[in-house]
Amino acid sequence: MSKPKLLIVEDDDDLRRQMRWALADDYDVVLAGDRAAALEAVREHHPPVVTLDLGLPPEAQGAAEGFATLADIQRVDEAPKVVVITGREERDYALRAVDQGAYDYFCKPIQADELKVVLRRALYLYRLEQENRELQRRNHGGFEDMLGTSPQMEPVFAAVRKVAVSDAPVLIVGESGTGKELVARAVHRLSPRHKAPFVTINCGAIPENLLESELFGHEKGAFTGAHVQRKGRIETAHGGTLFLDEVGELPPPLQVKLLRFLQEKRLEHVGGRQEIAVDARVVAATNADLKQAMREGRFREDLYYRIGVVVIPVPPLRERGDDVDLLATAFLQRHAAEGRRRLNGFTREALAAIQAHAWPGNVRELENRVKRAVVMAEGTRITPADLELESVTAADGRALRDMRADLERETIRRSLAKNKGNVSRTAADLGVSRPTLYGLMEKLGIGRG
Repeated sequence: MSKPKLLIVEDDDDLRRQMRWALADDYDVVLAGDRAAALEAVREHHPPVVTLDLGLPPEAQGAAEGFATLADIQRVDEAPKVVVITGREERDYALRAVDQGAYDYFCKPIQADELKVVLRRALYLYRLEQENRELQRRNHGGFEDMLGTSPQMEPVFAAVRKVAVSDAPVLIVGESGTGKELVARAVHRLSPRHKAPFVTINCGAIPENLLESELFGHEKGAFTGAHVQRKGRIETAHGGTLFLDEVGELPPPLQVKLLRFLQEKRLEHVGGRQEIAVDARVVAATNADLKQAMREGRFREDLYYRIGVVVIPVPPLRERGDDVDLLATAFLQRHAAEGRRRLNGFTREALAAIQAHAWPGNVRELENRVKRAVVMAEGTRITPADLELESVTAADGRALRDMRADLERETIRRSLAKNKGNVSRTAADLGVSRPTLYGLMEKLGIGRG
């Protein structure tokens, strides 16, 4: 695998050579000594990471040219992550640069090992954002907003692709906020029915005395207030897909009527006598334990097996690893664009807080917090306070994210040693795919030798 490119913007020839020598093992290093050369290098080489000395000619003793260079770099499409290099006495400049969109800063004299850690983090974040953009391009019109690269999501994507081409009823199960409706929409959009309606009804949000009419429709005069004949949601979904959200909340009498429709593909309006043929595929979802509900007599066993010909479990966000970073970045880009806010990502502390949070509300909670942060943020990068999350650090000052990375690194190294460097056997031991393991090794700086 080729080394990632790194652009070093530094007007001091000796320091430039020293940095190139120190970083050449890990990066394909490109050099620039002023703003014009830096912008030309960014456009020609597309480096994911840049180190930038703020003191550039013609004002090497000040920072104006460095700030102008930073601003110009950020205007480039898919701009690189910029790490500002500055003297300790110019720390205020560095903090200002971070506020204006730099990823981080590093004080002289430069310690190569410490700088490598900062650059590795910046490279990881750049690749995460790039991966998100690619996923959005690749998934456009297919998986809606279902983003994810974790092994836990692979069975979900595979199941959607398989069931979409059939007419089999599908039951999607998972905690509240995991994205069950997105799965249902993906099944519909990838199916032959994609040009017909996708009709949704939340079975737990409509009063029981109105739910029957909402689902099956009614005739004029069927009950007080029924002034005209009205189609129900099932009939409206003719030719397309009916999505029954929180199907476990259906009262027993309506479970019987739904079962009859699923068996016969025919229904009667409330107050009607004529049977109406309806061709609608049913996709249902629930966050309840339907098997427990069956044992307690609250849900019909025959209906369960009728709607659950194919069951797709959706994992909670806390089990999806680095997908939380991917989703947070996607939500930030979307809501910043909608709100016309120029935001340059999350601070390291915010990313650590996102990783440490348990996300009981799953993807819905994550999106709501990011949406709020976009509105409330005062700087150019989202902080833990913007997300209403606590800053989380370990007792020795390391972020929990760093501690997790150390644990992952040690676990992978031990498994590689046990398997004598065989990546396939190591991946099998760790329960991940080979591409996932290669990605982790690269992210954690683990060589293949």
